[in-house]
Amino acid sequence: MEAEAYRAYCLQSVAAAYDVVLITSEEPSWETPYLRDCVVLCDPADQAALSAAGRILAERYDLAGVFTWTEWYLVPVARLARQLGLPTTAPEAMQACRNKATSRALFARHGVPSAASVSVRTLAEAETAARRIGYPLVLKPAAHAASIGVIRADTPEQLTAAFAFADHAAGLGRESTSVLVEEYLDGPEASVECVTYRGETTVVAVTRKTVSAPPFFEELAHCVDAADPLLDVVTPAARAAIRALGITDGVSHVEMRMVDGRPRLVEVNGRIGGDMIGHLVRLATGIDLPRAAADIACGRAPDLTPTRSSAAAIQLLYPDTSGTLLHLGFDATPDWLHRVHFQRQVGDQLLLPADGGNMWTARIGYLITTAPSADLAQARAEEAVRRTRIHVQPLPADERVAGGRPA
Repeated sequence: MEAEAYRAYCLQSVAAAYDVVLITSEEPSWETPYLRDCVVLCDPADQAALSAAGRILAERYDLAGVFTWTEWYLVPVARLARQLGLPTTAPEAMQACRNKATSRALFARHGVPSAASVSVRTLAEAETAARRIGYPLVLKPAAHAASIGVIRADTPEQLTAAFAFADHAAGLGRESTSVLVEEYLDGPEASVECVTYRGETTVVAVTRKTVSAPPFFEELAHCVDAADPLLDVVTPAARAAIRALGITDGVSHVEMRMVDGRPRLVEVNGRIGGDMIGHLVRLATGIDLPRAAADIACGRAPDLTPTRSSAAAIQLLYPDTSGTLLHLGFDATPDWLHRVHFQRQVGDQLLLPADGGNMWTARIGYLITTAPSADLAQARAEEAVRRTRIHVQPLPADERVAGGRPA
């Protein structure tokens, strides 16, 4: 995905309040106007390399804090903060966020409503877990993100291909290569955007989510409404989940499903939500999550005072079929369209999860709309999609795959 398209708003916000020094895996480009300094290294997930880069910057500057909005760097960055004597949630808590099996165990121990879950390494173990939990099931890597490798199985006949799909993605992980077999939580999906400072959690907003049809769980749209009545319903569960994992400081993106009207935890991400959710929160409430994350990283109380009450929605653009992008355009831009971004060009190959792809290989871009209410923001987003012109030459039948894996 394009870092600038999805995270530039974070860096802009932080740079407006702080001098920023960056540790990155490649030479900065769009980031440069917001930086005072930069250290380039091979991989920030490499703890030794990250620590060395941190020491270089600590020798040059009086560092006040360190944080990341990148899922894969949560644990190394928490360890770096501790090494430098800077404020941080304990690395062990960040590791509990990263490993969904650990999260499930802590949720169960602390009475947080979640899903039945078993960690497995073989198909035989998955079959045993399936008999214990019952269908439908969800299989997912224990330590991944962005719905990569997440798939639903409704019958024993579907389990073999579903396990292969999840196991393939899990094998690409560093922190764990296990697969989780879990109870399917049947209900609308939402995320709760939370800010925790010195152990006290404030729920800032709820994001209503639209996901793709089974068996995959690609996120297709999000909507944030400052006046969402779901806030009061989900707040206790979100706070309990954060407390169970031991998160003391930072911004969290807490995913859950509403089952029979009650929240059940999916996972806790110890960083600002992706897909421009932090930007939607600011459009709807005026609360600046990147600035809050930076303030907390520097040991300062964040300002979480809402300055507006409206709604914002994002529609994530995907093709109907895998193939070659032949045409991409947008009809007359209405005044209520906040932003349209295309991250693909004519000639690009698009590959959906059903054909072995993921959000990085399939997504075309996004549209953001605002309105006084969630219903109107979503209606405007749907209208914006209708104004989008996407033409794809379908992938030849012999290049397609079965169940997300080569046939």
